Amino acid sequence: MFLSQTYEGSVHDKRICDEQPLHLPQGITLWQDTGFIGHCPDGVLIRMPKKKPKGKELTSEQKQENREISKFRVLVEHAICGAKRCRIVKDRLRCHKFEFDDLIMELACGLHNYRITLKNNTL
Repeated sequence: MFLSQTYEGSVHDKRICDEQPLHLPQGITLWQDTGFIGHCPDGVLIRMPKKKPKGKELTSEQKQENREISKFRVLVEHAICGAKRCRIVKDRLRCHKFEFDDLIMELACGLHNYRITLKNNTL
């Protein structure tokens, strides 16, 4: 749904989110992982797993909610993995043309979406 600019090296997702704010429609649910603690856009319902308190245990309701969030988040992680099947996305890029790395990422995501479409149509 959204693809930010590419960043060279190891850059935390929260920092990217702070630098490139995402304008979300009012009333949607934002499924985020614990790396985005403190990111709370206005008018958006946040679904984030609960961390276990130090020296205590999570309640059974919190554990169940974490499982539900995890089921959705795994789909996101699989999509990221699907884009990285194109090795050019994860290997060092030596072409330094303007925004060439962004184009490569868009193409890799497009190829992943095409693979998913073909897979779903053949079943």
